[in-house]
Amino acid sequence: MKLQLDITPDLVAAMAAEIKAGERAVSAATREAGNTLKAAWRAQIMGAGLGQRLARSIRSQTYPQGRQSLNAAALVWSKAPVIVGAHDTGPLIRSRNGFWLAIPTEAAGRGLRGGKITPGEWERRTGLRLRFVYRRRGPSLLVAEGRLNTKGRAVASRSKTGRGRTTVPIFLLVPQVKLPKRLDLAQDAGKAHGSVPGLIVAKWVEGRLG
Repeated sequence: MKLQLDITPDLVAAMAAEIKAGERAVSAATREAGNTLKAAWRAQIMGAGLGQRLARSIRSQTYPQGRQSLNAAALVWSKAPVIVGAHDTGPLIRSRNGFWLAIPTEAAGRGLRGGKITPGEWERRTGLRLRFVYRRRGPSLLVAEGRLNTKGRAVASRSKTGRGRTTVPIFLLVPQVKLPKRLDLAQDAGKAHGSVPGLIVAKWVEGRLG
């Protein structure tokens, strides 16, 4: 028995078209999975009450850029990886110098950039001096002699007689703090990864029907 296989131009063209269809399907599926994961991570961050600004730090990009490929890949990342990672893992935070972590109270207010204010910044802003108060039970304190304004912030007392002046706790001092785990990014990543094969098939069939 003798078999002969002739590869005609039509068959070559059909194979080339199928490869192109596969490249389109894989690229589109990968892009959709990446965008879905980006949306899921942003929703998680918003749902955890971490704010829209941090949520918008989540970005996605499909590679190779500008062309379709059977080896397409999607990268989803955060432009604030340290902050997002901390809320994802719930780490134990200690002071770099082995001393205290200063946690501002409501009376301390916010930093100039809207973040956590430091003891040094607070003294410079208010002109008041902080005083250390050691407590055997519970966190030690940094306090100041002043008054509370209408917003509940500690400010210098204007009274010459000392009326309204009080000792206000400005910072709680603790040796370490355990951040709660507020995110589960791996769960959404696993779902997105598992959806890719089905998306590829759907995009491939969709391309043929189109």
